[in-house]
Amino acid sequence: MRYTDGMFPILTQALAYVSRVCGFDTVDSFPPGHVHARTHWSGAHFDIASDLKPDQIERALCEKIANTPLIFSQIANPTPDMQRVILGMIGTRLRHSAAQPLDLVSLLVNAYRSPYTREVLPGLRAAIEENNGDLRSVLDFLGESGSAFGVIDAAPHQSGLKLVGR
Repeated sequence: MRYTDGMFPILTQALAYVSRVCGFDTVDSFPPGHVHARTHWSGAHFDIASDLKPDQIERALCEKIANTPLIFSQIANPTPDMQRVILGMIGTRLRHSAAQPLDLVSLLVNAYRSPYTREVLPGLRAAIEENNGDLRSVLDFLGESGSAFGVIDAAPHQSGLKLVGR
């Protein structure tokens, strides 16, 4: 065994460590042991520097979701804060346009296919499962239960939903 054979792995490990610490590397999940360790995202869609702290990572992801909502589909087991961004956008769309935001509701429904997605609103998972993921039923549920959350308000059996002031 040559002297350089033993040095190469040590150098590559050291270089990888320095790259991570300096933020040259990107991450695609929260660190092991973190409360949201099961949350991960596509590195191709999110450029999250490895030197960020978990709360900074979550803020960066939420900003990206706010700017490009459909990117939410690239996150497995989104955190409650990430889901709140989508809920806020649903409320905004309902307030500013006549169109129902079923595309955003679909993103939430798909996120709840995983048993590891933490529930942002009590009963949301049950509403999705109860209605076999029917988007209009889930939107109705959000309208009925979201008012306590300060996001969405809807009267039962009405076709339109409206945003509740905070």
